[in-house]
Amino acid sequence: MKRLFSITTIIFFLIPISYVFSHVEHYKNLKFLKYGLYFNDKLIGHHSFEFNKKGDLLYVRGKGNFVVNKLGVSLFDFKTESEEVYKKGKLVMFSSKTTQNQKEKFCNIKLENNKLIIEGSSYNGIAERNLPVGTWWNHEIIKFSKQISPISGRLLPQKVNFLGKKDITINQEPFESIHFYFLSDDERPNDKKKLNINIWYDQKSLLWIKSSYEKFGLWEYRLLEVK
Repeated sequence: MKRLFSITTIIFFLIPISYVFSHVEHYKNLKFLKYGLYFNDKLIGHHSFEFNKKGDLLYVRGKGNFVVNKLGVSLFDFKTESEEVYKKGKLVMFSSKTTQNQKEKFCNIKLENNKLIIEGSSYNGIAERNLPVGTWWNHEIIKFSKQISPISGRLLPQKVNFLGKKDITINQEPFESIHFYFLSDDERPNDKKKLNINIWYDQKSLLWIKSSYEKFGLWEYRLLEVK
């Protein structure tokens, strides 16, 4: 595994510079993103992001839900709402409330004295100003060695591996994608890691178009709508 990381780290630096230095302002003209969440290729829920620009502030409001039932029993039940606030491309505030199998989780972040102050259900503390929240729509997340969990505020060390360019089709629409693999940077086995996910972005727009991971089956987010 260590050998894999050394090779893919080299590959990462071969990513075109326009991808590496993308940032929130790249998405300032977006209005709306909607994703379908699929479990073993069955649609089980949706997640959407609404973008509103007010002066030099960008508000991104997220809402998601899904339910997985088997034989009339709910195996997974998830609902979340969030709001991200950016000023000149930098995160200044974040808040979320999530219900996961009847367990309440939350994350509140604010910028103070050039640091991010985090109050979450899994972490309370300080983080570097430029750390991204792991809501995936922002391609800037590929640049960092850590991300902040949008559900609980936990700091998640990560390895980001660039796996190349690939033509993919989502809901009968073709995309020229760039493919990344995110893996927790810790010593736990892969099936125990907090991050173990494939992410695809569109090469031209840098929109998040797909993600996939395995946990009791195959989970996929697929882009359904862009405005």
